[in-house]
Amino acid sequence: MQYRTMGNTTVSAVGLGAMPLSIEHRPDEPQAIATIHAALDAGVTLIDTADSYHWHAGEAGHNELLVARALARYGRDTSHVLVATKGGRGRPGDGSWTVTASPAHLKNAAEASRQRLGVEAIGLYQLHKPDPAVPWAESVGALRELLDAGTIRAAGISNVTTGQIRQAHAILGNDLVSVQNQYSPAVRDSEPELRLSAQLGLAFLPWSPLGGISRSSLDGPSGPTSASTAFHRIAAEHGASPQQIALAWLLTRSPTVIPVPGASRPASIQGSAGAVELELSEEEQAQLADALPLSG
Repeated sequence: MQYRTMGNTTVSAVGLGAMPLSIEHRPDEPQAIATIHAALDAGVTLIDTADSYHWHAGEAGHNELLVARALARYGRDTSHVLVATKGGRGRPGDGSWTVTASPAHLKNAAEASRQRLGVEAIGLYQLHKPDPAVPWAESVGALRELLDAGTIRAAGISNVTTGQIRQAHAILGNDLVSVQNQYSPAVRDSEPELRLSAQLGLAFLPWSPLGGISRSSLDGPSGPTSASTAFHRIAAEHGASPQQIALAWLLTRSPTVIPVPGASRPASIQGSAGAVELELSEEEQAQLADALPLSG
């Protein structure tokens, strides 16, 4: 495994997106636990979760509890593993997502997440999405209060614009360590946010990083993927999977990029972790960049 810096912490260059283990079409718990353990065996030290990663109504925190159980049952030291969780979104149980990022909600949600994870302080707490009904500075201010109270050790923001990144950085300073936006072979709208994150020294965590190569965990069985692209051709030349090439390409976009691909089987995260071993030539990187955007 290779490692990258996030604030004052070093984490694996590829993390585990734990969402598929708790939402629709989730595996049974033994398989979910085995998937998290496989990630740890492969050297993954960043696990991305959220209080809203669940399927049914009344299940808030399902994924956080699952991650906590998996770590407790691993049988080896996991003190070096950074569990990053998020607050500010909800799932009523009908498949939809809500947004609530008032300071009161975020502070209560963070404390509930801390208890579910069984930690003294959350290693990284991310504001899941800006709430159009709440001034951005007020939502970010809640992160400042959580930091000052010792509920969280570092803060991150997700689904944000460059302006929101700058404003959050002005409020949080060095305690802001990450930006998590959608970015993949199919979706490159966050290129400006990626560049700004690099300039500010913030880790950039692409969510749904395999878009255009693999279906999102929220897609149905017939969800579209691209085929016969430069990613597939270069994968064949390397004896790798297109998914691994996509992750390897993302890692070349900036030294601050840390993809967090989802997985619901041990083999999936093992394959993703193996992407760090691939070296893409400058010509290959250019070919992959020219292939974008794919239709996802």
